[in-house]
Amino acid sequence: MAVGIVVGWIDNRLPDRDFTPYLKPLSNIFLRLIKSIVVPLIFGTLVVGIAGHGDDLKKIGRLAVRSIGYFWIMTSVALAIGLAAGNLVQPGRGVNLPAPDPNVAIPQSAPRTFGGFLEQVVPQSFFEAAARNEVLQIVFWSVLFAVALAGVKGRPKEIVLGFAEGIAEVMFRFVAIIMRYAPIGIGAAMAVTVGHSGLDVIVNLGKLVLTLYAALVVFVVVALIPAALIARIPIGRFVRAVKDPAFIAFSTTSSDAALPLAMQRMIEFGVPKRIVAFVMPTGYSFNLDGSTLYLGVASLFVAQAAGIELTLGDQLLMMLTLLITSKGVAGVPRSSLVVLSGTLTAFGLPLEGVAVILGVDELMDMARTTVNLVGNCLATVVMGRWEGELRLDQPLPSPGVMSAVPAEETAT
Repeated sequence: MAVGIVVGWIDNRLPDRDFTPYLKPLSNIFLRLIKSIVVPLIFGTLVVGIAGHGDDLKKIGRLAVRSIGYFWIMTSVALAIGLAAGNLVQPGRGVNLPAPDPNVAIPQSAPRTFGGFLEQVVPQSFFEAAARNEVLQIVFWSVLFAVALAGVKGRPKEIVLGFAEGIAEVMFRFVAIIMRYAPIGIGAAMAVTVGHSGLDVIVNLGKLVLTLYAALVVFVVVALIPAALIARIPIGRFVRAVKDPAFIAFSTTSSDAALPLAMQRMIEFGVPKRIVAFVMPTGYSFNLDGSTLYLGVASLFVAQAAGIELTLGDQLLMMLTLLITSKGVAGVPRSSLVVLSGTLTAFGLPLEGVAVILGVDELMDMARTTVNLVGNCLATVVMGRWEGELRLDQPLPSPGVMSAVPAEETAT
């Protein structure tokens, strides 16, 4: 990022020697690679997230309904705060992104009415929608496919579900491979953007990071803390229980890295193992509050940077799209950019904004991943309280001391 800024600044200072356009293909390669994994990753994660919990939903019943209802409320609040923060601060105003690559096909217009949205969301062919990267249609078809798969019994379900799991896992490895090229793509994108807009873009990126952090703090204050108070959860005890896994999530930018310790701490906190075993993994598919809020802020940043005015109706449709597509976000680094790329494409916004955002994405990922983890831990405790099975009579173990929970139960 630093090298790209310097190169772009030199180019901006020497307008008679405009050489950053020669770097644009390096950035476009990165964008094409990102775009190529949107469809298989969303399909695989949505199918696994819905069909993979089909049996549990029937067995657990009330817990499942309460959990998923809680998840939808929290992610809706997070997205609303993100969109409000993006509209209030407008961190992308004045960036002036370069024109998108004409060789990269982008839908000419997003659905502007509710009727247009309904037509746009239903595909004539899954493969046609996949070829055109129509993320709304992919999500709709994948959800129906997952619901149908959840009703299938026996070996056919195991085979198809295993196939979807395999696709998702391979795509996450694919993301890791693409990220090895990310320094080149991001450096080129920053050079082109700074060469085109000057150093003012750095100020905008700083505003973006600060906007996200402030919005996450607001979410904690207006959503997580009230939820804890309503459920009569001792906040001090909860903070002591969650601080170690939260630190792991913050430092590694991976919710998955902190999952084992987080589950252990919630069991030590007093939540029954069966509730922890259901709510935590399900939350990692349906309750990533920090990532959902980030998607709202980042989408508006790109729209503002591209000079595209989104009406209230457009933003409501985008909110609905993000609420659905964010359910496929996994707890691994950089997976949010896949959902962001798909949403930008669906609404005709330039993918060049993704490459610019990635320059500071590490700073934003640390915060949103931490909120993801804390939100899921709180959801687990809230469900334990609502089920009447939360036990707070045992003291928490000292830091670094694990309670006597069998390893196989913790893993489950």
